[in-house]
This record gives sequence, C-alpha cells and structure tokens, in this order.
Amino acid sequence: MHTLKAMQIDMFVIRHKQSGLPHYVAENIGNTAILNAGDGVNAHPTQALLDMLTIRQHKHHFKGLSVAIVGDILHSRVAHSGIQALKTLGTKDIRLVAPKGLQYNAKPCEAVQCFDTIQAGLEGCDVVMMLRLQKERMLDIPNEQDYFEHYGLTPERLALAKPDAIVMHPGPINRGVEIDSSVADSEQSVILQQVTNGIAVRMAVMAILAGKL
Repeated sequence: MHTLKAMQIDMFVIRHKQSGLPHYVAENIGNTAILNAGDGVNAHPTQALLDMLTIRQHKHHFKGLSVAIVGDILHSRVAHSGIQALKTLGTKDIRLVAPKGLQYNAKPCEAVQCFDTIQAGLEGCDVVMMLRLQKERMLDIPNEQDYFEHYGLTPERLALAKPDAIVMHPGPINRGVEIDSSVADSEQSVILQQVTNGIAVRMAVMAILAGKL
C-alpha cells in the first residue's frame, strides 16, 4: 500500500475478505482517501447508500417504513450497513428474516425484530430486501432447494407485503434460490435501478473524497 501511495495516488478503493482492513489502512496511511468497497462480513457502505437512494426514490421517506431484510444476515456486509443506514434515517420497523444459524447476532435494539419464517417477516412490509446466499456459508442449510422452499421470495410470499412494496437485491441474483424469476423481473422489482443508482452514488462519494484532498 505504501508502494502504491508513492505513485502519488489520491484514493484507495479497497474490497477485501478481511473485515476491518480499510480501517487498518486508514490508520496507517495518511493523506490518502480510503473508500471501503466491502470488507469481509463487516460493512459495505456504498451499497447501503445506493439502497437508501433507491428506497427514497420510491417511498420518499424512511420513518414510517417497514423494511424486511431476508437471507444470510449473519455474514452479510450489505445487511449490516443497510441496518445502520435505516436506523440512522429513522426507520423503526426493520425485520430480519433468516434461518437460525444465519440470523443477526448483534445486540438487539428497539427498531430491529428477528423472524425465522419469511411469511411473518413480510406481512405488511413496504420494502423487501433479499440477500445473496453464498454456498460456502450454507452450513445450516441442506441444499439450495430447501432454502428456496423456506426463504425464497415467490409471488405468493410477496403478496403478503403491501401491494406497492418494492423488491431489492444487491446482486448477483441466484434465481430459484433467493428469489423466483417472476418476482425478480416483476414491476415491483427495483434491482436494476439499484445497479444504475450505484454508478451515481459511487461517483458522488469519490467526488466528495477528492474534493477534500
């Protein structure tokens, strides 16, 4: 990293399997902007920012929303950053839906509820945020089909949410594992809009950081 800095760069964009690495670099390399593009199972800040932008475009506010996050909560840096962002913006009903071995393990708070059935978690919610399931972390799940049968988002399960609920996913999608194709490609899906928003959000973050140099 010091060698790269010697090339007179202005910014590091770091994506790494080691949780906390961007913070470690920031503490040991001065006068260079550090952008966390995902560190281990810790955080994914720019994904949370683009997710919040997408929600705001459709729902216009956060304080009265019910948001269900479904999947591997335990290992998901997307979920961890999303929970922090939603709480910061005033969301009081954050529902975490996951199998027992993949559920949220942080200290519970008033805004967060944990569910082990997707039906209960989706009841009357405004936003359904699905998470990607990684095979190497499926220790408590026999197989992909079993996971889909219990936690996959189908049209019938989405019908439990509000009629104008939006469906989100950080991608890439595992069709038939986390989400049915008919839902992923439906009018309620904003997944491709998330991708588009990611360009503007990350450009904005880099512009802000560059302006502070």
